[in-house]
Amino acid sequence: MSAKLSIQLCTYNRAHLLERVLEACFDQTLPANDYEVVLVNDGSKDDTPAVIERARRIATCAFTVVNQENGGLAKARNAGIEHCSGERIAFIDDDVLPTPVFAAQHLASDAKHGDVVVRGAAINTESFDALPVPVWTPKNYSGNWFWTTNVSVRRSRLDAVGGRFDESFSEYGWEDIELGLRLRAIGTKAVFNRFAVAFHYKPPPKGTNVEGMLRQVRAQARTAVRLERLHPGWRVALAIGDTAPQRLLGDALRKSGLPAQLERIVADSSAGEEKLSPAKLAVARLLASAAYYDELERAKRAH
Repeated sequence: MSAKLSIQLCTYNRAHLLERVLEACFDQTLPANDYEVVLVNDGSKDDTPAVIERARRIATCAFTVVNQENGGLAKARNAGIEHCSGERIAFIDDDVLPTPVFAAQHLASDAKHGDVVVRGAAINTESFDALPVPVWTPKNYSGNWFWTTNVSVRRSRLDAVGGRFDESFSEYGWEDIELGLRLRAIGTKAVFNRFAVAFHYKPPPKGTNVEGMLRQVRAQARTAVRLERLHPGWRVALAIGDTAPQRLLGDALRKSGLPAQLERIVADSSAGEEKLSPAKLAVARLLASAAYYDELERAKRAH
């Protein structure tokens, strides 16, 4: 039996968050027969299997689990899509906690607006144990048109652009933006539903996060080059920071000698668990910008 809505998410080594996320997916106001949850375990090495087994016992709707070797988010999303029966698919991440009206609100937008992309509201939170009021405000605005933190699309519309994420995006970043560009290219409209709220886990950065932050932005720079080659134009150039003014700022930062000084400033924190001070966090973000533009330039030369 087909569901009206599939909630699709993928997970990798986030057992400490996944249990709460799945509980929230099952705790929806929508009738249980109207929706399903489809989870892809992308080769997790932590306690994720145990979390999944506990979730099976409390599932209040159809719950499908796909286990695969680690292959990256695009490949995992595609595995999930293949198992979705819903007329509309809502994509979230394993660090996103949907509110009880999440599923109902995505379907409400479908009923009102028809065959459109529905962009839900994401509210950042430092903890799932101390959630803010579930009311979206402009401070949580995202300019992303198709952001799999909280977005839904009809399966038929997805099929019209190939029905899949591009698996050449095997590293972090841009695979959802790329799919959104394909949807826009065939004239798909989008609406924003500020009541389709989900909480996005954003913990305060620690010293131990710095190296991971740098690895992530370098991967994002490499996939950015891939995105621009697939979809050349001002919209993508602006999104990935590859317009002339942005390149000038990036080159100035890379060639200034500042990155080496920034690395020394954050070095004392990079081995510790303490929360980064506002000053060191600003320095770490500046260092990440330098790393991004350095890798963007290297990746463009490699292609």
